[in-house]
Amino acid sequence: MSELAERYGIHRRTVSAILKRHGVPTRASGLAPEQIQRAVLMYAQGQSLAKIGKQLGVDAGTVHARLREQGVQMRDTHGRPQRRRRDLPPHIQP
Repeated sequence: MSELAERYGIHRRTVSAILKRHGVPTRASGLAPEQIQRAVLMYAQGQSLAKIGKQLGVDAGTVHARLREQGVQMRDTHGRPQRRRRDLPPHIQP
């Protein structure tokens, strides 16, 4: 849908609405349970969210959300485990 949206200069939600209105079947968005498990493994092996998303055909944000739902500890952009806000020292708290 993103390709169609870009091609015609409209938002992807508009493309989705038009397709739905005309009864055009679309693939389910998101990840199937087996894809989520594959994403967990790939992330544990050090792959980036972007690479995993590209391989699975979804946005990196979708991968991030599904990994978090699975309780996966996320890394920062340098590969280090991210600190949660509640883990930050008191003088850094927002």
